Amino acid sequence: MKRYLYALRYLISIHVLGLILFTAFRLILFLQGYEYLMDEEISVFTRLEAFVLFLCLSFLFVFLSRILLHRTCRDIQRVSAEKFHWKPELLTLLCSTLLIGVCLFGIRGRMGYNPIKVSAAYYCNNTFLNQLGISPSFNLLRSSLEASKSENREIDLMDEKEAISTVRRELNITDSLPDISPIARKIENPGQPSRKNVVLVFMESMSAELLGHFGNPEHLTPFLDSIAVRSLCFNRFFSAGTHTNHAIHSVLYSYPALMKRNSMKGAVIPFFAGLPTILQDNGYRTLFFMTHESQYDNMNGYLRTNGFDRIFAQEDYPKDKVVNSFGVQDDFLYQYALPILTETADEGQPFFAVLLSISNHPPYVIPKDFKTHSSTDEHRIVEFADHALKEFIDEAKQQEWFDNTIFVFVGDHGKIVGTPRSDMPLSFNHVPLFIYSPSFIEPRQIQDLGGQVDIAPTILGLLNIDYTDNGFGVNLLQEKRKAAFFTSDDAIGCVNDSLFYIYKPKENQEWLLSQERAIEKGGNIDNPAVCQELREYAFSMLQTAQYLMSNNLTGKYIGYQPR
Repeated sequence: MKRYLYALRYLISIHVLGLILFTAFRLILFLQGYEYLMDEEISVFTRLEAFVLFLCLSFLFVFLSRILLHRTCRDIQRVSAEKFHWKPELLTLLCSTLLIGVCLFGIRGRMGYNPIKVSAAYYCNNTFLNQLGISPSFNLLRSSLEASKSENREIDLMDEKEAISTVRRELNITDSLPDISPIARKIENPGQPSRKNVVLVFMESMSAELLGHFGNPEHLTPFLDSIAVRSLCFNRFFSAGTHTNHAIHSVLYSYPALMKRNSMKGAVIPFFAGLPTILQDNGYRTLFFMTHESQYDNMNGYLRTNGFDRIFAQEDYPKDKVVNSFGVQDDFLYQYALPILTETADEGQPFFAVLLSISNHPPYVIPKDFKTHSSTDEHRIVEFADHALKEFIDEAKQQEWFDNTIFVFVGDHGKIVGTPRSDMPLSFNHVPLFIYSPSFIEPRQIQDLGGQVDIAPTILGLLNIDYTDNGFGVNLLQEKRKAAFFTSDDAIGCVNDSLFYIYKPKENQEWLLSQERAIEKGGNIDNPAVCQELREYAFSMLQTAQYLMSNNLTGKYIGYQPR
């Protein structure tokens, strides 16, 4: 028993010593970066001084560790001749089991729905201060685990140089900014910036095929159907992927979804330049409202790193409003956001607010007092999601800031509606996009192809804001795409006016189907030329995105400095 206690004493001592050392390292890093916080250049002397302190602490740690080890070995040898007694040994086993359990719980980090993520260390909008709180050991463990996942392997669809050349041609990039990236270009929008607010609503799992405007006979979405004829309505619009993280990544930063990969969950959070950072640089207050915990999908860290001033999540809401593991319902989220938007507007600063809904995601929670005409929960929840949006807009209309605001309603992704008609059902990617501002935008039905990567350039065009574009989108009100591309977990899709190309990398299989109004038809079409054209279009976009992400070329643009 004594041998066990001596060994335990050694492990605890090393643990405490390590905590002290890591705390000292963070203090050194903070002192080294103090000039950075003051917007001053870090001097060579400061860097050298920090390095010397680091070496001294490292030698001190090794020295003290050796002392502890020698002392422990001496004490264990002194009692090594003790006889075996089953009661102390049983107690040792129980203590070890308990301690291992505590360690495993410590690795998980918390009792919540999700284990601890990098987001837990992010508490402000300063990247340097946020990263001070991250343990190097945690980062090493998380990075190793993330790298081992198959979905995080880099895609290899075509030659990188050929891909970049194709993207430059398809996006009409002539005058580029090579110091930023091979596709970076300056966008100049005519006129004075309008300084209008922007409210962007991600509608969870809202396939276009659920809306009456797109032919659904169930009358599930009367509000959205009314908005469709009072807005810029994009009838052939597609989500980047089939997960919410894909939509956030694509809509806000104009980057495509790389199959199953979640770009927000890495232990090292990359910078992405896009709509939030550009609006932030133009004097906008940037806000993000979600229903669930901010740690979900590492959102807190990802969004704070990439242009959002404030994050509102489950931690901010009353506990009695939390209905399941995905947090509060849509109606509460919208009601919670309204006074904050009004307060922000009263401060005289334009705002960009993103609201991420969740109700139309299983498990469905439908309020008992909500009356519907549908017979299934899958349809009733769509009615509720639509009704919650109606109440939000009705109340927003009573606010002074309403007439100075552009509302963007977009499905984060779709879902299977009816019977699947292919290995990659288009109902999963065909989503509504409505840009609504009664006092500013003339309603129009737009039949041109578009994707979530195009939302940021289109909004910035409406706001007349000049910016450096380092993404894959185009302004849909000024340019036309010859095709729209997207992915699912295991497939790549690309559509033109009448055909739908599908490729599955794992099986190395491809199909070409006919499609009408984003509804795919059965039967493979033998047209090698169109197959080649759509394949090259989609592959080049995805391969170039992989290249920029792999080489850390995603977050730079002229004038941008990580906060």
